Amino acid sequence: MKVSILGGGGFLGRKIAAQLARDGSLAGQPVAALTLFDITQPPKPDAPFPIQAVAGDLVALPDSAIPQGTDVVFHLAAVVSAQAEADYDLGRRVNLRGTDAVIDRCRALGTRPRVVFTSSVASFSANQNTTLPDNTRQIPANSYGAQKAAAELILADASRRGFLDGVTLRLPTVIVRPGRPNKAASSFFSAIVREPLLGLDTELPVGDDFGVWVCSPRRAVDWLLHAAAMDTGPMGLDRSIDPPGISTTVAHLLQALDQVAPGASAHVKRVGDQTIAAIVSTWPPAFEALRARTLGFSAHEPVLDVIRAFIEDDLAATKADRENNSTDR
Repeated sequence: MKVSILGGGGFLGRKIAAQLARDGSLAGQPVAALTLFDITQPPKPDAPFPIQAVAGDLVALPDSAIPQGTDVVFHLAAVVSAQAEADYDLGRRVNLRGTDAVIDRCRALGTRPRVVFTSSVASFSANQNTTLPDNTRQIPANSYGAQKAAAELILADASRRGFLDGVTLRLPTVIVRPGRPNKAASSFFSAIVREPLLGLDTELPVGDDFGVWVCSPRRAVDWLLHAAAMDTGPMGLDRSIDPPGISTTVAHLLQALDQVAPGASAHVKRVGDQTIAAIVSTWPPAFEALRARTLGFSAHEPVLDVIRAFIEDDLAATKADRENNSTDR
C-alpha cells in the first residue's frame, strides 16, 4: 500500500507518519511507500519502508506529492482558522483551490484512491447551550469554516463521480498540541495546558465557563487511520462524519490540569481577546456523534487522560524545543 500525507510537516501529519512507521501497515496491508508533502520539506521518521519528502505549493500540487499507485491520501494541509479569517485570499487559495488540486491529481490517477480529509467543527455555528445532531445543516460563521464546508461538498461530489473515495472528519479542537502556539483561533485551548506544564504563563481570551468540543491527538490519529481503512459503502452520498469527541469547559480543563500538576493553572492569566472570542464563540460545544459510532469510530477518553497523554507523548520534546530556542523566555 502506498500512502501520501499532505500537510506531512504539521503535527497530525507527523504523528500519522510516525504511527505508520511503527506499525508498518495500514488497513491490514504492509505500507510499501510513504510520501510526505508540505510547503517546506517535512521530516522523515525512521521506517521499514521508503519515505519521500516533497516540498511545494498545494495549489500547484506536484505529481510527486501523490505518486502513481497511491492508495490512501491524508489531506491535512490547510490555512487555519484565525489566519483564514485575517487573510481571506490566502484562506480561499489554500483551503479551496488546494482541495481542487488534490481532486484533480486523484482524478488523473484513475485508481479512485481513498482520500481522508480533515474538516472542522468550525464549519457549524451554534450557541453555548447547543448539542448538534448528525443531520445539522452547516452554516459557518467564519471564513475558515465556510472554506472547509465547501471543500467537503466538492470532495463528496468527486467521490460520487468515482474520482476518489472520500471520508471527511470534522475534527473537534485537538488538544493538547505540542510545540508552540499557532495562528488557529483555538490555539489557546492547548496553550492553557501546555504552557503551565512548561512553567510558563499564558493568556486565556474567554471565560472559564466557555464550553468546547475537543479530542486528543491520540484519538484524532486513531480516527484518521480508521477512516483510511473503513468500508465506505454504508456512508452513501454523505461522506462527512462528526467524530465522537468530548465536551468540556475551560474550568474543567484547568481543574484536570491541577489534578495532574497541582497549582499549574496559576500560570493562566485572564486577558480577554474579542477577535478570538468572536470566532470560537460560534463553534458548537457538543455533538451527538451517533453516526460515527455506527461506523466504528472509537469513543473518547476523559479529559484527565488527555493531559496525561500529552505529558507522556509530547511534553519532553516540547520542553527541549523551548530550551533550544530560548527566545520564549
